[in-house]
Amino acid sequence: MLTVPSRTKTDTGRRTQIGMLTPDDANPLPRTQKERRGTPSTVWKILKDAGIDPAPRRAGLAWRAFLAGQATTILAVGFFHAGTVFLRRLYVLFFVEHGTCRVHLAGVTAHPAGAWVTQQARNLLMTLEGRADGLKFLIHDRDTKFTTAFDAVFTAIGVQIIKTPVRAPRADAIAERWIASACRECVDQMLITGERYLRLVLGEYVDHCDTHRPHRTLHQHPPAGRPSARCHGGRARPPTRQARRADSRIRPGRIG
Repeated sequence: MLTVPSRTKTDTGRRTQIGMLTPDDANPLPRTQKERRGTPSTVWKILKDAGIDPAPRRAGLAWRAFLAGQATTILAVGFFHAGTVFLRRLYVLFFVEHGTCRVHLAGVTAHPAGAWVTQQARNLLMTLEGRADGLKFLIHDRDTKFTTAFDAVFTAIGVQIIKTPVRAPRADAIAERWIASACRECVDQMLITGERYLRLVLGEYVDHCDTHRPHRTLHQHPPAGRPSARCHGGRARPPTRQARRADSRIRPGRIG
């Protein structure tokens, strides 16, 4: 039986580099996926011969370690949308503090222009007041609604802007997790009729998350701390039947 000796990848790679491909090397495809990709040593040799150094900070601080170490100084911002019964799409802008997981509902609109988003950022800084001095990083995706003017609002107070990679939701997992919870537990369970009603519903949900829902990372405390108990005769007054009923559901409001 006649056997044809196979060419080695090293010989083919060398002939490719110096432009000396033989006619036999022109058309045939590699037989395996490994041969099609090439080996790491071959790639390393080609880059070294071309004078290209390795990428910097290969052994630097990992993204997860950075988020854990700087959690108290990180603020994340994001958008998500909700549909109405009239087939309209409303956009919700929110901010979340990584250190405490506290959520700030910035606004709801059907037309999230860059000027509107920038104004909501200014409003947030006025709401935070002294707490804004401890912020060092702002994380957001590469949405075009986050304009240069929006970033300038935070860079003016010394905050560094960090943009997440394209289609990488895990890079901002805290914000993405809150979006999933808000949609699953609140927005998807109701018939939204307009901006005013959605703002009312999300306002109640954010208040519940910030002042009542415990977090394991906060030792079973809510992000904004537990509300002070109303004392009556030296003892905590038990909640009334109306209060328990109102706490178990969202209070009704005007539909608009």
